Amino acid sequence: MSIKGGYFKKGLHIDLGTGNADSWDIPDSFIEKYIGGRGFGAKLVWDNLKKHDFQINPLGPENLMVVAPGPLTGIYLPSSGKCSFVAISPATGLYGDSSVGGSFGIELRQTGIDILSIAGKASELSVIFIDNSRAKIIPMPELKGKSCLETEGIIREHLDTTSAHIAVIGPAGENMVKFACVNADWGRQAGRTGFGAIMGSKKLKAIVVRGHQDLPVHDVSGLMEEADKAYKYLKEHKYFRMWQQEGLMNVVEYANEKGILPAYNFKDTIFARHKQINGGAMLADYKIGDSACFSCSMCCGNICLVKSGKYMGTVVEGPEYETCAMLGSNLGIDNFAAILSANRQCDELGIDTISTGNIIGAVIEGYEKGILSLSDLDGSDISWGNEDAILELISKIAYRQGIGNIIAGGAHHVIKKWPEMDKILLQVKGLEQSAYDSRPGGSMALAYATSDIGAHHSRAWTIAKEMEEGQNWSDEEKIEIVIYHQKLRPLFDMLGVCRLPWIELGLNEKHYENFYRYVTGNQMLLEQLLDLSDSVFNLTRLINIRLGMNRKDDSIPYKVWANPPLSGPNAGRIIDQNNFQELLSLYYMKRGWDQNGLPQVKVENSFND
Repeated sequence: MSIKGGYFKKGLHIDLGTGNADSWDIPDSFIEKYIGGRGFGAKLVWDNLKKHDFQINPLGPENLMVVAPGPLTGIYLPSSGKCSFVAISPATGLYGDSSVGGSFGIELRQTGIDILSIAGKASELSVIFIDNSRAKIIPMPELKGKSCLETEGIIREHLDTTSAHIAVIGPAGENMVKFACVNADWGRQAGRTGFGAIMGSKKLKAIVVRGHQDLPVHDVSGLMEEADKAYKYLKEHKYFRMWQQEGLMNVVEYANEKGILPAYNFKDTIFARHKQINGGAMLADYKIGDSACFSCSMCCGNICLVKSGKYMGTVVEGPEYETCAMLGSNLGIDNFAAILSANRQCDELGIDTISTGNIIGAVIEGYEKGILSLSDLDGSDISWGNEDAILELISKIAYRQGIGNIIAGGAHHVIKKWPEMDKILLQVKGLEQSAYDSRPGGSMALAYATSDIGAHHSRAWTIAKEMEEGQNWSDEEKIEIVIYHQKLRPLFDMLGVCRLPWIELGLNEKHYENFYRYVTGNQMLLEQLLDLSDSVFNLTRLINIRLGMNRKDDSIPYKVWANPPLSGPNAGRIIDQNNFQELLSLYYMKRGWDQNGLPQVKVENSFND
């Protein structure tokens, strides 16, 4: 079946080492199987790994970084502002991807490009400028050490443009902090798995895109009718207004009530002073505006300003739940202004707030338990709620100073330096766990353990169902919901849309089948799209296995099976190790994998072979 819309069918490959920028045609057969976004990226990363006999240094010039929106990115339909970054992760040494919102991906599409791939390493700090599919590499060594926001301003002045969209790295990326992120549109990040470090290793400070091409849509009238139905459903939802007011900050109250909010490095899962850092506190004293990704009526972004006190003048797009939890309750901080300051600092330096809050929490507990000494901490005492010491440590991580140089290596490096930290640092496959506790029941633990990129909630967020069902659901039901999330969520990234309308407001999945049909002319059913999405999940699993991963890496952190929460509704609960292994075996069986977790599938050759 030919593709009639949704794609320009053009890719652009840039080699920073040679300076070459080559366009290439994308065949319909490739589009039909991998759809876009994460799917395009995973296949190109697989092909690149094959070319290098599966021997890749994530911070070497041979690591291919793919930037790909999807066929629905930038189209009139709910929350169509997503773009995927895909590569081998320096944080884990395995497959990595991260999805960024805002409008960067839309502008990239409007240059006439469906896939941007970047390899090699520039001789000096440089910027890629893609102007309506014409690409050039611009040396800009003067950007060295500049913050993300400052960098964006300098580039706009240098190129004399206000219309371009820019993805940048900060000092953390230049210094190859393993969990450095890419910042776009001021407050949007490709946050997880270390894409800032990859760009830093390539001496790539920024990607600038400016385009004016109309996006191809097969059936405009059908699309608009379907999109209007979806927008109407969202607007009439009982929680729609709450999302516009608080965004993801409404989750703080929910997580505390349910006993899944990280507190004091997950020693506890409720925070007594949570009302000082929840959505209500934000609305009362700090929020000054809203922000939204392209075409999103949920408008979940918050613009906050500190109006008085020691952090006066701090303004940031944020926080959202993960940032507030990991830099707030997880560190014992109850001062919302301090959380905003930490959020702003991470954004300017270009480091992931989840990993930063996770590892700092482990460092505080490690010092508390005597695993780390005062000399390990460079003589700087650090404790729960110590705002000044925590903010100083964030800076030291970004600049790789003192203990910050060790932390900058990520969870694996910290544990290698201090093996006892493995008992208190929550991570899977080297990726630091995000802000939902998994001890109440098995599904979230299984989701973290089997995630292809490590312990990240966006791969399968089953915790809400877990809270509804309590302990009264079977292992089969737990596995089925994890697998369903792992089948559906890649599809959102492949299409280039946000998952929030579905997961938070219940927008029916059938809409996405219709959106895809109207945009591309391809008549695939939802079940067929889900099968393709599941194939991509299997492909990323195969990538990891070829890079050395096996069953033991589908693990749960020590705390999850050894240290129950101290209080709250889930006090005393842990995940039994033996029961978890039985659950994992059943999961493998239901997925059609062998008992070592190997998918029984074959990956087709590249169309370039």
